[in-house]
Amino acid sequence: MNRNAHVDFLRGIAILLVLLLHFALAYGLMNCPLRALIGIEALKAMFYNGNYGVTVFFVISGYLITSMSLARWSNPAHIDTRAFYTYRFARIMPALLLAVAIIVTLGLLNVPYFSNQHAGHPLPASYFFLAVLSILTFWHNVLMQIFGWFNYCLNIYWSLSVEEVFYLALPLVFLSLRRKSFIIFVCLALIIVGPVYRSLHTNDELFYECGYFACFDAIAMGCLTAMTTSQYKLHGIKAKVIRQIASISFVVIYLRGIDTHEVFGFSLIALCAALYLLSSVNDIRPSFATGSATALVRWFGRHSYELYLFHIVALALMRNVVDKQSLSTLAWFPWLILFITASALAAMLIAQFVSEPANRAIRRYRHV
Repeated sequence: MNRNAHVDFLRGIAILLVLLLHFALAYGLMNCPLRALIGIEALKAMFYNGNYGVTVFFVISGYLITSMSLARWSNPAHIDTRAFYTYRFARIMPALLLAVAIIVTLGLLNVPYFSNQHAGHPLPASYFFLAVLSILTFWHNVLMQIFGWFNYCLNIYWSLSVEEVFYLALPLVFLSLRRKSFIIFVCLALIIVGPVYRSLHTNDELFYECGYFACFDAIAMGCLTAMTTSQYKLHGIKAKVIRQIASISFVVIYLRGIDTHEVFGFSLIALCAALYLLSSVNDIRPSFATGSATALVRWFGRHSYELYLFHIVALALMRNVVDKQSLSTLAWFPWLILFITASALAAMLIAQFVSEPANRAIRRYRHV
């Protein structure tokens, strides 16, 4: 399946929002030079809603997995489970294993921001085994709901647990339901369940942001988008208008923030992302998202998985060099640029020398 510039653009926006969020959480906004110009509330709106970027990733992931499955097997009833799981393993595991190995090694050496902490107190080294087990078996979000934010680096992998549980079940759902109409019904049910689940947990972000049913609605929207675009081709002025409405709505909802909008905010952001994909993936006309001005954003989109895995390692190392209290106003933006650059360099190297070679080797070995 060929890469789509619109998908890479949207994915690049999503990962940049996540990077900005984590940098702001690490270093705060009090010393940001923009504070004097636009105020602290505007800065918070710009930087602290990055978890919406994760929601966008869920939509894109649901879209890509479903569209690639339909392209390979046409009918959901014909999905090859062995090939499906091999594709997922080959894409996800090599770089993830390397990231986890680096974090655990530095954590066992008691390097700050890599070791396990619970309520401000160090946890025994044995907790690394439990944390790694939960990451590799996709229930790290559940472990966090029990212990809280106990490992600065490993905790960001909660979203991978959500995705992979969904995709462990996806082929089984395809094979058992067999008809697209039944699959659509399941996706619609998950879209309804999402805000209901979040409404029951609005006082705890580890539930309304990280719970399985808090996130499955966004992935389901991506799946529905893929099934729709496989049948109906939106292009021309209609596609452009829908894309513009989705983009403007996305910005408005993002800046409105997550706080007090925990129930429907994630659903609305997911809907904007789904509409953007619906109106873009079959539109071959040049646009802002596909032009040279946004080439760097698309590059971040193409390397978003490696950026997701390794940016937190770069940020944790940087926090060991300069802490929040020591970062001056003059250094705030250069330090942010250094963080993004270091993360991008790590992602590029990991993709070139780990992810892509391992992906190809595993697929050849498994003959898929």
